[in-house]
Amino acid sequence: MSRFDGRAADPGSYRDRRSEGAFGGGSRAFAAPGKADASAASELDGLPRFEKNFYVESPSVAGMTEDEVEAYRRRREITVEGRDVPKPVRDFRDVGFPEYVLEEITKAGFVEPTPIQSQGWPMALRGRDLIGIAETGSGKTLAYLLPAIVHVNAQPILAPGDGPIVLVLAPTRELAVQIQQEATKFGASSKIKSTCIYGGVPKGPQVRDLQKGVEIVIATPGRLIDMIESHHTNLRRVTYLVLDEADRMLDMGFEPQIKKIVSQIRPDRQTLYWSATWPKEVEQLARNFLFDPYKVTIGSEELKANHAIVQHVEILSESQKYNKLVNLLEDIMDGSRILIFMDTKKGCDQITRQLRMDGWPALSIHGDKSQAERDWVLSEFKSGKSPIMTATDVAARGLDVKDVKYVINYDFPGSLEDYVHRIGRTGRAGAKGTAYTFFTAANARFAKDLINILEEAGQKVSSELAAMGRGAPPPSSGYRDRYRGYGGGRSWS
Repeated sequence: MSRFDGRAADPGSYRDRRSEGAFGGGSRAFAAPGKADASAASELDGLPRFEKNFYVESPSVAGMTEDEVEAYRRRREITVEGRDVPKPVRDFRDVGFPEYVLEEITKAGFVEPTPIQSQGWPMALRGRDLIGIAETGSGKTLAYLLPAIVHVNAQPILAPGDGPIVLVLAPTRELAVQIQQEATKFGASSKIKSTCIYGGVPKGPQVRDLQKGVEIVIATPGRLIDMIESHHTNLRRVTYLVLDEADRMLDMGFEPQIKKIVSQIRPDRQTLYWSATWPKEVEQLARNFLFDPYKVTIGSEELKANHAIVQHVEILSESQKYNKLVNLLEDIMDGSRILIFMDTKKGCDQITRQLRMDGWPALSIHGDKSQAERDWVLSEFKSGKSPIMTATDVAARGLDVKDVKYVINYDFPGSLEDYVHRIGRTGRAGAKGTAYTFFTAANARFAKDLINILEEAGQKVSSELAAMGRGAPPPSSGYRDRYRGYGGGRSWS
């Protein structure tokens, strides 16, 4: 029997095992220096101990020299910070996962751990707090879900009225649903139950799941607070907390809700904090919630785009956009999936309506759509029945649709981070992709930083965009009319 199976075999046996920091890290700093011990004692009074350090280094990992570790991290663009950082694992069997987890990994067809998994798994399994900086599509969902399954299986079984052991907070319904699909797939073999809590749908089925008892809850902040305040669940059993796409949650204004939720979770929990970017606001939030964390960064913390994506930027006026879009679709439409981003829900609906009137198979997705409609639109898009989908930034992060060949930024987003995430819906999992961006005079303030992103990725920068980056006034709205056949897609290079 696996050493991780204490939950199933003997719910009390976890008390006999002592890990590094059996009280969630032992010396966790809950208060100011000098008051930490008394504060910790009062905050943990009456709470049962729990185990969270499960990592045993395999002989092959232990045998890696410092030079080998450094070379491996350099090759896979892994940067680490923190005290006593474990060596990365190069093979799934080096992690020490139980056999039932390895079987699921084999079934999924994975060949080797991704960089974030290679370094993140041993960190997470040690039970320490963790900051992970990695772009979407990097495999980070399994980087926190598989250790979560191990964590759950080492805890006492749920009693009637207990809330979840693992809580994953996500910014959007779509990302939450995708996380739950993975949790269901990899948790089924150990009979771990999970549910997804999000707004825009009836509460009944979600309430019933919570009342039956689930070990893992994946939730958007607003609906979770609603469930807690309605006494449909509680967070007293949560010992493993994940904040996924933390930067996006801050962008969406969720900081007060996150703080409210975290305040109800025992302070000696293990917290894993995931973000694709590391702005000061994200760093500050992490500082509030984490103690003595590891930090692993994949690639550079500098904002950069996936090099597998060919980026085209076209400067034009607002009035030229729709004709340019139609002519571009005529040029690239080959049955592949095309994702078109708009800034507003109204604009999304207007352009979708116009495209459909002009005979294009387009559907739209945004926050005002019901969950049933959003699910249906995603299903039609994923299946290829409707290969064109317009979307607001609700689809910019976390949306994992295979084979999106083209991304079109009809409206330039409000930040360079969102630009990188939008175009990152293509070029996933080693595939190539192409992104087209319509850039107007109103976007001129982003020109310099956009040029940096293009140049870092080895992309061509047009003379017009370069001039805007130097602060030159944008060309007049009709400057392209002198080009024969404007908008026919031939000007993309």
